[in-house]
Amino acid sequence: MDRAVIVGGGVLGVMHALRARLRGMDVIHLERERAARGASVRNFGLIWISGRSPGPELALAQRARTLWEELAEAVPAAGFRPHGSLTIATDEAELAVLKEAAALPDAAERGFELLDPAAAREVNPALRGSQLGALLCRRDAIVEPRLAPAAFRDYLAAGSDGSGPGYAWLPGREAVELAPNAVRDHTGEWHRGDLVVLCPGAAHTGVAGPHLAAQQPPPVRRVRLQMLQTAPMAGLVTTAIADGDSLRYYPAFDLPGRDQLGPQAPVAAAAAAQLLLVQRLDGSLTIGDTHEYDEPFAFDVDEAAYDHLRLRAEQLLGTELPPTQRRWAGVYSQVTTGELYYRAQVAPGVILVTGPGGRGMTCAPAIAAETFE
Repeated sequence: MDRAVIVGGGVLGVMHALRARLRGMDVIHLERERAARGASVRNFGLIWISGRSPGPELALAQRARTLWEELAEAVPAAGFRPHGSLTIATDEAELAVLKEAAALPDAAERGFELLDPAAAREVNPALRGSQLGALLCRRDAIVEPRLAPAAFRDYLAAGSDGSGPGYAWLPGREAVELAPNAVRDHTGEWHRGDLVVLCPGAAHTGVAGPHLAAQQPPPVRRVRLQMLQTAPMAGLVTTAIADGDSLRYYPAFDLPGRDQLGPQAPVAAAAAAQLLLVQRLDGSLTIGDTHEYDEPFAFDVDEAAYDHLRLRAEQLLGTELPPTQRRWAGVYSQVTTGELYYRAQVAPGVILVTGPGGRGMTCAPAIAAETFE
């Protein structure tokens, strides 16, 4: 293969562009916006090993975690930090689930360690609130989602991968038509290659629409989330943080003790909320998130969910949070077929890759590697 055409400027598209260049291919990279605006820049930037289901999902995430670390050496501007995470128990039922997780056969592979409150505070001194214990996951990591796509594009454009020029970034070009080994953008220009990879994210209409609509039931659905970011906080939050509600949503914690968890707070249950918290490089805190599955999605955001998430964060940190600077909603694509993501040939020489759901940021490097393999 000599040339790849990549459609989509989010993390999946960027990782496919990187993988194509590593294989010595010239790359034409299209994005309908002037820069990535979808879920790739509206998430936590978590490389999340702790919650993955045992078996193929964990294997894919672990491979991606290794690839992220390799990429970080070449592109430090992506902000990769191998900081790990702490999942916090505030009642006995949550602590029981953490104990079960720490005893799993793959606990060492995930870097799990059950910590008492004193040990948890030693790992992350910012945890000054009430807790009964925490599960440390050393394999979890953090990148900067608002910075990473542009950082990798700059790396490719500079020819820093050692293969010389061969990367063309074409923002503001929406793909509107497919042909064998080719895609036409809205300006009328055709882009041809040995392989075309479509990474449309949550855009389930457009150029991917006819293929997805032809299948019943649809192989992917859209999920909406809400998140916020505070002003910079004094002091370091040395790990990512998850609260006990996260045990309800991640498959790694589908353990006998999960059935003994008490009910969520009504506002959290209504929003399918869990607390995840990450400190950004500038000291600000990214806090979320919620889950909405039924379309049409609301066009506005729910303040009650934000109030709940801020309160949970303050309870775990034992301090008042800085003021909120930003709130946003995002929509991501989630596969519905039981696979880890959706990949299909939609025309000769044209591959569609979408639907990784909440594992997209984590697994994107490994998904791209599998496409080319």
